[in-house]
Amino acid sequence: MQASRKIAVAGATGRVGRHVGDVLKERGYEVVPISRSNGVDVVTGDGLAEALRGVECIIDVATGSSPDQEAATEFFTAAARNLHEAGRRAGVQRIVVVSIIATDRFTAGYGAAKVAHEQAMLSGPIPARVLRAAQFHEFVAELVEWGRKGDVSYVPKMRTQVVAARTVAEALVDMAMNSEWGSGGPIPEIAGPREENLVDIARLFVADKVTRSESKA
Repeated sequence: MQASRKIAVAGATGRVGRHVGDVLKERGYEVVPISRSNGVDVVTGDGLAEALRGVECIIDVATGSSPDQEAATEFFTAAARNLHEAGRRAGVQRIVVVSIIATDRFTAGYGAAKVAHEQAMLSGPIPARVLRAAQFHEFVAELVEWGRKGDVSYVPKMRTQVVAARTVAEALVDMAMNSEWGSGGPIPEIAGPREENLVDIARLFVADKVTRSESKA
């Protein structure tokens, strides 16, 4: 497979998307940013046809604004459907999408929405591959906010190996440009170098945030 010079990034302004765009540019690719701020909406399909013209590959790292299972599932399945349909018409050859490690173990919540996302992507007309990543370092702040109930925040009590968004972005680009492209086999995973407790990480984040706030006072 010859390397593409024009790659679309769905969710280009997001936590991982910004890094994906940077990595692609550093490697000499032309980046097509797909985001509502750039006039392209993956849920409604507005602007997709024009954005995908001449694109060989889509890297999908777009996420919705809600952790609710129903809302997230609606976002992911609509985005997958529109990217496949518009991409097929534009001649896109492959799609790479980021997901979450162990998401296939969930039957409810955001994890179940990501399962629906994976299934929608893998069953579409364009060959697709999934990369499952551990929670991002940069995602901890959002998890704390999602779980906030008054003055208390609830986060999942789980072991994880948090990984930098930049590291995930590099892996996604490597996968997209891999000359041995294939959509079969086990779904690859990427994680950080050590196992940690998500609750402990959240506590460290909050403590650091309080310290920085007090130092500015």
